[in-house]
Amino acid sequence: MTPADVLTRIDRLFTERGDTEYHGEAVTQLEHALQAALFAEQDGQPAEWIAAALLHDIGHFLHGHGEDYLDQGINDRHEDLGARFLAHAFGPAVTEPIRLHVPAKRYLASGKHPGYPGLLSPASVRSLELQGGPMTAAEVQMFEAHPYFTAAAKVREYDDRAKIVGLATPPYSHFRTYLEATLRATN
Repeated sequence: MTPADVLTRIDRLFTERGDTEYHGEAVTQLEHALQAALFAEQDGQPAEWIAAALLHDIGHFLHGHGEDYLDQGINDRHEDLGARFLAHAFGPAVTEPIRLHVPAKRYLASGKHPGYPGLLSPASVRSLELQGGPMTAAEVQMFEAHPYFTAAAKVREYDDRAKIVGLATPPYSHFRTYLEATLRATN
């Protein structure tokens, strides 16, 4: 699969499935992705972080568990699916924060950031349980040593915030330019 093929498939996934419910939240998959990318852009993050924020949940479109996977008690491992798919077109500055955004939730819930679990929606609390719960002290230490730790934690922050009903965002085409820029920068 070429980088151009990956970009075409991303476009198609957002077009065909972007209007689906975002796992028990009051926003769609596309609204969630656009909001996360907007927050990264507003923070002045590099193009790779904005691309990662936009694409962090692309793996939800790739698994075959159905939209009710949480109700079935399934950890869809969307972070791994998404990172593997995107690695055909993007480098680790994009794929690693995506792969690590679920461990980042476990990290933030570990007690390193008091009050974090109280910020999670009911769907995020349920998925946290399925994803292994809060990290142990040893896992925290290993996570903090990862070179993409900071980017992953920021993408997680944007993910957690990106559930605002009616928030106006630029269209997908605006953020697609970051995907194009990071394709050129990594391939």
